[in-house]
Amino acid sequence: MKNMRISKAFRTVCLATAIFCGRAGLPSARAEVRLPKVFASHMVLQQEMPLVIWGWAQPNEMVTVTLASATAQAQANERGEWKVVLPAMKAGGPLTLKVTGSSSVELDDVMIGEVWLCSGQSNMEMGIGVARDGEKEIAEANHPGLRLLMVTRSWTPVPQTNIDGEWKVCSPQTVAQGGWGGFSAAAYYFGRELHQKLGVTIGLIDSSWGGTRIEPWTPPEGFAATPALREEYELVQLADPSTPQHQQRLQQILDKTEGWVAYARRALDERAVVPPMPVFPNELLAPHDVQNATALYNGMIHPLCPFALRGAIWYQGESNLEEGMRYTERMKALIGGWRAVWHEGDFPFYFVQIAPYNYGGKPETEAEFWEAQAAAAQSIANTGMAVINDIGDLKDIHPKDKQDVGHRLALLALAKTYSQENVECSGPTFKSLGIEGGKLRVNFDHAGGGLASRAGQPLDWFEVIDAEEGGFVKADAQIDGASVLLSAQGVPHPVAMRYAWSMLAEPHLMNSEGLPAGAFRAGTVPKRDLLALKVPEAKNYQLVYDLDLGKLGQKIQYDADNHKNIPAPFDRIAYFLELQQPDGNTQYLYVSMDAFTGDLGKIGVPTLESGAHFQQNVANLDVYSNVKGIVNGAGLAGGNIEFWPNNYGPNNSANVPNASGEVYDFGDEPTEPADGYGSMQVHDHDAKQTLFALNHWSEGSRADLGIGNQAANNPDWTFAGNAGTYQARRLRVLVRSK
Repeated sequence: MKNMRISKAFRTVCLATAIFCGRAGLPSARAEVRLPKVFASHMVLQQEMPLVIWGWAQPNEMVTVTLASATAQAQANERGEWKVVLPAMKAGGPLTLKVTGSSSVELDDVMIGEVWLCSGQSNMEMGIGVARDGEKEIAEANHPGLRLLMVTRSWTPVPQTNIDGEWKVCSPQTVAQGGWGGFSAAAYYFGRELHQKLGVTIGLIDSSWGGTRIEPWTPPEGFAATPALREEYELVQLADPSTPQHQQRLQQILDKTEGWVAYARRALDERAVVPPMPVFPNELLAPHDVQNATALYNGMIHPLCPFALRGAIWYQGESNLEEGMRYTERMKALIGGWRAVWHEGDFPFYFVQIAPYNYGGKPETEAEFWEAQAAAAQSIANTGMAVINDIGDLKDIHPKDKQDVGHRLALLALAKTYSQENVECSGPTFKSLGIEGGKLRVNFDHAGGGLASRAGQPLDWFEVIDAEEGGFVKADAQIDGASVLLSAQGVPHPVAMRYAWSMLAEPHLMNSEGLPAGAFRAGTVPKRDLLALKVPEAKNYQLVYDLDLGKLGQKIQYDADNHKNIPAPFDRIAYFLELQQPDGNTQYLYVSMDAFTGDLGKIGVPTLESGAHFQQNVANLDVYSNVKGIVNGAGLAGGNIEFWPNNYGPNNSANVPNASGEVYDFGDEPTEPADGYGSMQVHDHDAKQTLFALNHWSEGSRADLGIGNQAANNPDWTFAGNAGTYQARRLRVLVRSK
């Protein structure tokens, strides 16, 4: 049945490919002169740039294209494809574009002006009608100097040559048509301001789709030029039926399948057993979902190439939020790929910082993504980022204020692309960090006429960390010209800082032009070994295992594994767990005990492979912890461990003192299957405490992890699924040799 399902999926993809190819705009049987829909009446052609015009006609037919006084001719190839290049023209119009051959096409009201491609996910797609003041803005949207083309959503397995869409003159009627509440609000406000400031016709091409990742918008050329995405490029090549990689791999599958068919026919005659049919590999499937790499490029961007553009604006990121700095590489691939297929050089590319929003989970996740976005703006030529952390909505992933979004994108274009004087296009950006006694001085570029605080509020979301101990703490921040001075009580030697380092940050720092500063961090965060600093007896112990718990999964991969290199015997076993909280502070717990086994292979995470299975008391606990409520001390009685790979239930069948038989705590019962949920717990049942727990490690970031009793639900953290909420997590296992 499995093979039948795969074969059906393959047939479905092939059918979809055939359907999409049928819509791709290839010559019809009539072979009349035709243009792709990106060329139409009311369109805008890019001023001061050679104009590529293309289309279809009868094979080998001569086609003549005329625009104003410019004329060019081309002969269609054997597939009926033709292309001409008209000379660059200055802004103006209206003009008529005529294309003649065996038949003719005539487009009127053609303007020469500025053309921008507007793309991304839902915050770019969000129409003027559902954004702030939508009804009022629509009523006032009478702007014949704005021309709008909304590309109909379409993902496809292979690159297409045409789109669905229609150029429209901006009016209250046309701006509200189609899409999600009409034409893209962010794009509309961007284009409206350019039209007002430049005095030329602006053409906006809205090609966006809510909820999409960046990969489907990226062409193969972008993956190919980005070394960090080499593996993804290889997969793109395998999925492309035109590549040698795909053809070679497919031939291997065909050979195996043909061999299987021959064997199966003989087996049928001989009434013999037939082995399973070879499975069609998923990596050979062409893009078959909207989120597959290149799928949206194929359907919604490739058909626009090489329509002359001034540049592009982009608003996307939520769907790639958890990728951190890898997103910088993805931006390099997207931008570099688009520039490669347009052959216009490094055309301008301006994008929007995603807004603060309560996504849940680790608060730093979005800050790390902002850092990646900022790094893209700094490392990719001719780009810029519009910071919007002051106009978001923590309760709405689609903030309604798109007027300011469009305005800030327009400022980038006016300053960087159109070189207008006295236009500040950026909020304060980090320049340098200095240490002045017990304070940090943060110096900024783009301070404008001076730094300020939005709405006169005290500066917030600045944090500092001390050289000696502790995590990041809230800092007192004072503006001093183009700098901010930071200090904090209890931090005598600050060495690093961070700003707006949380998805909940709606900070106040801005320049005199009212543009906000984005999230950043600076300085060197000290690396401290809490084990050596806080646990005196640790100097007598040897490291057996070191495990970054951020790498948990089906198979435990230790960062250090010395269990075969330490000579027996040993008399004590110790565990040291560190959990860095979202605020930067680190909880730790150290517990050592008399050895409960003589096998070093069984004192790490108790996987089925390790053979470890212990439910027993342990003697002479030494406990050191900074977690409130944990009983510290030496030689403590009442210790017990629950180490097994099994499922388990709350029944206290082992009669552990003080344990409950109703909730998961320090007296649970292992059950089948043996390779199940998994428990690695150390307890002080005399104190009614879980000292630390690591459960369900196969779930990675959704494993259970904690120090002390969980405040609610099960004290031993069963079903907490919280491992990913810690900024960092590390477990070390040690022994003391006799």
